[in-house]
Amino acid sequence: MKTKEQDSINTLKAIFWDYPQFTDRVQLVAFLKNKPSVKVRRWILYRFLEHGRVVDTLNYFNLDEIKANLSLLKITPYARNKWKRLIEIYGRSEGE
Repeated sequence: MKTKEQDSINTLKAIFWDYPQFTDRVQLVAFLKNKPSVKVRRWILYRFLEHGRVVDTLNYFNLDEIKANLSLLKITPYARNKWKRLIEIYGRSEGE
């Protein structure tokens, strides 16, 4: 009998279709906690911003990190505008 987790869709496969080692959530979290180089972390962020759902991206990266790296990443204008808008709306502090 399958568990609920086994029945769910692995959305990481849409982001890392060509890198199966990153499609396992536990392994990806462990990899990110192991402090990969800035270049590798930005590459992973790029993949999330370009190919991932917002809800999945925010499970691995916070808006401050996305904002700090957005201008450094070569992503499509559509993705850049989407994330700029999300940061504009949701990236404000409660006091603002």
